[in-house]
Formats: sequence, structure tokens, C-alpha cells
Amino acid sequence: MKLNYRIAIFAAAIVFGIFFSIPSIMQTDKGSKITLGLDLQGGLHMLLGVKTDEAVVSRIKSLASSVKHFTDHNDILIDSLSVKENSVVFSLLDSDDTKSVSEFLKTIEGIKVDISGEDYTLSLTPEEIEKTKQQAITQAIETIRNRLDQFGLAEPIVARQGEDKILVELPGIKTQEEEQRARELISRAAKLELMAIDEDRAARVATMTQAEAAGFGDVILPDAQHKEIKHLTREIPILDGGMLTDARVGFDKNNRPVISFTLNSEGAQIFGDFTGKNVGNHLAIVLDGKVYSAPVINERIGGGHGQISGNYTVQEAQDLAIALRSGALLAPIYLMEKRSVGPSLGADSIKASMMALGGGFVLVFMFMIFYYRMAGVIANIALIANLFIIIAVMALFGATLTLPGMAGIVLTVGMAVDSNVIISERIRELLYSGVSMKKAIKEGYSNAMRAILDANITTLIASVVLYAYGTGAIKGFAITISIGILASMLTAILGTHGIYDMLESRLEKTKNYLFWFGIKEK
Repeated sequence: MKLNYRIAIFAAAIVFGIFFSIPSIMQTDKGSKITLGLDLQGGLHMLLGVKTDEAVVSRIKSLASSVKHFTDHNDILIDSLSVKENSVVFSLLDSDDTKSVSEFLKTIEGIKVDISGEDYTLSLTPEEIEKTKQQAITQAIETIRNRLDQFGLAEPIVARQGEDKILVELPGIKTQEEEQRARELISRAAKLELMAIDEDRAARVATMTQAEAAGFGDVILPDAQHKEIKHLTREIPILDGGMLTDARVGFDKNNRPVISFTLNSEGAQIFGDFTGKNVGNHLAIVLDGKVYSAPVINERIGGGHGQISGNYTVQEAQDLAIALRSGALLAPIYLMEKRSVGPSLGADSIKASMMALGGGFVLVFMFMIFYYRMAGVIANIALIANLFIIIAVMALFGATLTLPGMAGIVLTVGMAVDSNVIISERIRELLYSGVSMKKAIKEGYSNAMRAILDANITTLIASVVLYAYGTGAIKGFAITISIGILASMLTAILGTHGIYDMLESRLEKTKNYLFWFGIKEK
């Protein structure tokens, strides 16, 4: 026997496969392990809807905030700025400012401007309304995915389903408490707004109705901690959470959890300008329509930093900080369908899949040894190495194993042995034609290479397409197949060739075709 570079690489691949697959096989505490999907370990399946009309309303309010900031910043006097029936209306008090306002409005895309004398009415174009609705769904998917990633769930599936629905699958959610926490994190709007208190009418808020407040361009909001307390704030927010760049959990002087947030440069400027002009007035910090605090502004606040205090536990504060960092949902979402997959069903799936995998292996092993004798044994060694490498690579990349993924492994077993069948058949053909064993092995691999590469490359291309356009379990299937193909090319082609090269002298010496390849010498 002689060593060669092929057998060295093959041996290194086997060591790599065994070493990194042990944590997944033995389920040890240390080391990277394969994550089981929803169908194997149980979890939560949800179908969510998005109230896209609310996103249009939010877009209109944001438009009103932009108008207010522009006019305040440029000392332009306007009157009756309010939102009415998905439109922003206001009146200019000085006609000399018409040119400046018109130039500003031209910079805003997707709006329709109607001017009647000094009165302006701004509305979204139909194209912008549809764009806003679609953006709300896309943003909701990204926001939910970001929140779940920071929540610490392994491989959650968040994907668009149909035109306006979102599919969410959370593996490993097993208790009611975990389910409740995940649902609150997903559905929380996390809409942060800084709003001015209407100082002139705040004392009358207890006797005022929403309709009456709306007549003054105000809105009545409840207090987050004391339901009996109401706050009268201006309808148009000073700024919103879209300008927030960071949110972290901290502790106040009484060691209670608070959320400290930071605004971007634009938000910091707006915040600083507003607080500078409103010293002595109140500023309401509003989250999801509830006032968490309304402190008095003592001085101009620069730097764009603020704090949300409330009666939080540390875990609630952490979840809120995650929601704020991930961004607010442009539109509320609602639960359309919920289904829990129990761990027992997952265990049954694993048992059935392992039986299929084990059965497939045994049948392939028996056939290869029966038909190809020693060549079959060598092919089976490559097959085992292939399985270890698949598990190891999936574990290192933290891939999720689902039922389709296990089907992909079974399919890979067939494809891996298929390469060795082609190679063995080419060698047998050459031996039948009277070629020496050494030359038959060399040319057998050479002749089989094109067919093996064609089959593997076309399957690999199909897997890449499945991964690019598929979702959830389809991606898992594509990943498993792709890793399996690459591993089989290493083990079935390079590895087995290395074994034959190592046994070259013994093969030439014995010339026992029946023992080595299952054929009788002519």
C-alpha cells in the first residue's frame, strides 16, 4: 500500500466530518449542532395579515410632520394644519411664502397638491398609496425577521404568502409563556412618537371628547400606567420612531428598567429645535398610542437622546428595546391562523425519517457489496464519509434540518452511490476488454468523470434556483442537496480513487477480478 494525496485529503475529510458531526449526533452541550426545524422539534405556525390602510394613514401623518417641521424651521406662519380624510390641509398666513412652500412640496414624491388661494390640500397619488401598502408588507416581514433574530430564536421562518399575508414559523416554541412572548414581540407596533401637549386646553381634557379635541387639531391619549389619566396632545407628532437609531435597556436612579433611545442627526435637530422653542411646556413620549411620560422641558435638549420609563420587568424592557431597534411596523398586523406543532409529532417525524434513512442505507450497502464485492465496500466507505461531512457542514453553518431536508439526505445517498456505480461499471467494461487493472481504474475514472459532473452540476444548479426562489423547507431541501452533492464529489470521486491508488500493488498482484469488482476474468 502506498499513500497518495487523494487518500490524505479523503482521510482529512473523514476526520473533519466525524469531529464536527459528533455534537449533533450525540447532542452534546458544546459544539455547533444542527437545528431541527418546526416539523421535527415542534413549534408555532402563524399566518398574519397586515392592515395596509393604516400604513396610508401613517404616511399622511408623516407628511404633516414634514410640513410642520419645514414651516417651523423657516419661520413660515401657517394655520389649521391637520389631517382630514387621508389628506393634509393647512393655510398660509402670508402669501409671500407661497413660493418657498411650493418649492418644498415639489421635493416630496408621490403627493398631489391642490391649492385654493392660500389653502393647501395634500394627498397621496393612487400609485403612492399602492406603493405604501406594498412597502408596509415588505417592511413588516423584515421587521418581524429582525425582531425574531434578536429574540434569539434559531432559524425562524418569515415569508410572504400570497399578496398580503405573512407566514411565520417558530421552531422550539413549546410553552404558553414562550408563545405569548413571541406573539407580543411580533405583533407589537413599537410606534414611538414625541408629541407636544396642548398647553392651552390640557386642563380641560377630562371633560373633552375626541371629536372636540379633533376640532382643535388635538388628540386625547391615555396614560400607559394610570388608565384614569388622559393627555391632550397635538395631533401631528414632532417626530416619530423612524428617526430612531438605537434603543438600549438601562436603569433609573431607583434601579428600575428604562429604555434609553438615540435619534439620528435629523431627529436630533428637530428634537433640539422643538425643545429650545418650548422651554416650560410639556413633551409627551408616546408609544403605541399611550403616553409613557410627559415631562416639562427645562432647557433645550441636544444630542438626540431620550428615555422611556414605565412599570417594566427587565425582560419586558429588553423586548421593547428589541422592537424599537428593529423599527416600528408601518401597519398593524393581526393573527389569521395559528397552529401549534407538538414535540411528539416532531419525534414521530424524526423516527419515521430515521427509519427511511437507515433502510435506504442498508439496502444500498447490501446491493453494492453483493454486486460489486470489494468495490462496493469501498463505495460504502465513501457513502458513510459523505453522511458525516453533510452533518458536519450543516452543523458548522447552523443550518436547519427539516423533513424535506432529511429527504434530501436520502436522495443524496442515492446520488452519491450512483457516481460509484458509474465508475465501477466503466472499470468493469475496461476489464472485460482485456485492459490491465491499473489502466482500467485510471481510465474508468476518466471515462466516468464527464457523466458524473454533468449530473451533479445540473442538480446543483437546480438546488441554487430552489434556494434563491424557495422559502422555508424548500430552502432547507436545497441546502441539504447542495452540501450532499459537493460532499459526494469529494468522497465518491477523490476518496475512492485514493483508496484504489493505495491498493494498486495488491490489485495488480492478486488480479482477482471477482473479489475486487464482482466479475470473472475472461
